[in-house]
Amino acid sequence: MSRKKAGLRLTDDPKVNEDIQNLVTGWKHPEFSDDLAEMIASLYKLSRQDITSGDIALFKRSMAELRYAQGVFAPYRGVKKLCIFGSARTRPPAPIFQCAIDFARLMTEAGFMTITGAGDGIMGAAQEGAGAEKSFGLNILLPFEQYPNAVIRDDPKLVTFRYFFTRKLTFLRETNAVAAFPGGFGTLDEALELITLMQTGKARLIPLVLVDQPGGSFWKAFTVYVSEHLMANKLISPEDFHLFKLTSNIEEARNEIVRFYHNFHSYRYVGPYLVIRLQRRISDEKIAQLKKEFLSILHPPGEIFQRDAFPQEANEPDLTHLPRLCLNFNRIHFGFLRLLIDRLNEE
Repeated sequence: MSRKKAGLRLTDDPKVNEDIQNLVTGWKHPEFSDDLAEMIASLYKLSRQDITSGDIALFKRSMAELRYAQGVFAPYRGVKKLCIFGSARTRPPAPIFQCAIDFARLMTEAGFMTITGAGDGIMGAAQEGAGAEKSFGLNILLPFEQYPNAVIRDDPKLVTFRYFFTRKLTFLRETNAVAAFPGGFGTLDEALELITLMQTGKARLIPLVLVDQPGGSFWKAFTVYVSEHLMANKLISPEDFHLFKLTSNIEEARNEIVRFYHNFHSYRYVGPYLVIRLQRRISDEKIAQLKKEFLSILHPPGEIFQRDAFPQEANEPDLTHLPRLCLNFNRIHFGFLRLLIDRLNEE
């Protein structure tokens, strides 16, 4: 479907605008010609600003990294993927190392591909469990510690990044679930950023599982701290605990992720509605139950109803056959929205 934008204004120079439009005419994917033209116009505007070689290097390398990563993932767009985070310093015979191997193997059997940071430790263990064929590695250039593990080292699905922000964006853009094993600052950063982005609606809701080894206390201590300091001081809300799950059982972790997609498929906003795409329609009785339980997260008059795809969704033709659950969500209580998704998966 065409995405032509009425009255598109690229720059203040009509001749430059004409040159840009002529450049993109005939390129592959004409439905995105206006978007590509706007990207080129941004580079033109950058060239008109007071810039340094460092600015140019940042923009050039960022675009190159994101573009290359998109090309690596594109052939696997229809396959669900799981990010596994954890310490690069964990080694056998640590029990959590074997847990990571076994968990990744379980997720491969469940139809997921595994994405890690491509290093050793938990990352290498996860890719050992998944196997190279079912793995992606997103490596980061560091002066120490981070070197691609033996499983992914020579695989074409290994991507190396200079910047953490392009790497982190790729992690979250491409994954359908996250499992965080015990780790250092990097692991905490990834887990907390995902919680923050989901809590604020800046990232789509996905399963986040915090995995301890049996009898372990790494993430258990974290959740105690969050409860006793953040929630007790009203710095977060009780509903935010729905955004993640703590477990020391890898089968339970696997089930949490798989169950999230039992009936739920995806969602997007269309006009005033949050439109949740489902695998199967739900009953009228279930809708009535949802209206009662989740009225507090809806704008008046508290609408929840089912329908087919909206005309505005025609740019996603592969999803038009899915039934829709529509609600006028207030875009505030994302923890409760996560709970609502759990309720939908009970059908």
